[in-house]
Amino acid sequence: MTSELIISLDAMGGDHAPEIVIEGASIARERVPNLQFIIYGDETQIVPLLTRYPILKNCCEVRHTDKTISANEKPSRALRRGRDSSMGQAIQSVKDGQAHAAVLAGNTGAQMALAKFILRTMPGIDRPALASLIPTSRGESVMLDLGANVECDKNNLVQFAIMGAAFARTVLGVIKPTVAILNVGVEELKGSDAIKEADRMLKEVNIAMDYKGFTEGNGIGAGEVDVVVTDGFTGNVAIKTVEGTAKMIASLLKLSLKESLMSKIGALFAGSSLMSLKNHLDPNNHNGAVFMGLNGLVIKSHGGASSEGFASAIGVAIDMAENDLAGKISRDLENLNSSVDGLGVIQAQNDGKVVEMTIKEQK
Repeated sequence: MTSELIISLDAMGGDHAPEIVIEGASIARERVPNLQFIIYGDETQIVPLLTRYPILKNCCEVRHTDKTISANEKPSRALRRGRDSSMGQAIQSVKDGQAHAAVLAGNTGAQMALAKFILRTMPGIDRPALASLIPTSRGESVMLDLGANVECDKNNLVQFAIMGAAFARTVLGVIKPTVAILNVGVEELKGSDAIKEADRMLKEVNIAMDYKGFTEGNGIGAGEVDVVVTDGFTGNVAIKTVEGTAKMIASLLKLSLKESLMSKIGALFAGSSLMSLKNHLDPNNHNGAVFMGLNGLVIKSHGGASSEGFASAIGVAIDMAENDLAGKISRDLENLNSSVDGLGVIQAQNDGKVVEMTIKEQK
């Protein structure tokens, strides 16, 4: 780990800001003693909270702004007035090289709009994607896109696969992650034209992933692959279904263990196992979605996350920064474009549009 890792925080975003943000920062600091924070927001609210956590005394710089982005603010309006907000300034600090990553809660649409405008997309990436870890029966998997792009073409899906594989190598430590596209069936003839074309293209590329073809919805929870690729509409529905199901299971299990004296006694004997299950299903322990494909690291926390959840999002930011996620994505894109087979497939499917879009982004 570097001698000093700096994370910028939007203290005013989320359902329980700024209390949860500051408490989450204190938890993260306990885990990573060399962590430093730049905190953006209303100093009249932030400074009194900092006094409650002595561990934050010498590692926080508060930068005051009374401008915030509301939960219901449209992305277009956020772009017009949001550069000076706590959210905008936290992202700008990454652009300026003052922070290694930004962690934000609150309005997802505004976050995406501001992050894309301020940081710009990486060369070779048409659209950023939102990626996160999800609990499965065999551990955790990566899923993207989770809502940044409602409609995606074949090129977007291929790029998501490349970025998701880099995420899995960074966070899960898998050298050659397995990757699949979410579909209504595993047969090659099923799915939209975009999905079928992306499947064909991914079978031809030669980068650090093990492409498995298609997976279905029941394969998500089973952990069939390390990376699940889909469009933002389907991904957002799927991730919220997973989270809702996890909460339902935890709630039903809690009720069932209180039904009788015998069930209560059984719960005492199975206490450690039940706690392990609870921790695995708790969304707060998987909090922290990454805006992939930008020239800088921005991590989204659930707006309703607990302090532990916000600390988990900071932990994701630390992993991304320390393991050079952006560098891994860039190298994979270079390998893709330098591969005669891989480049030929993409150009044949797009009549050169991918190359033209890359050049346009670099100008």
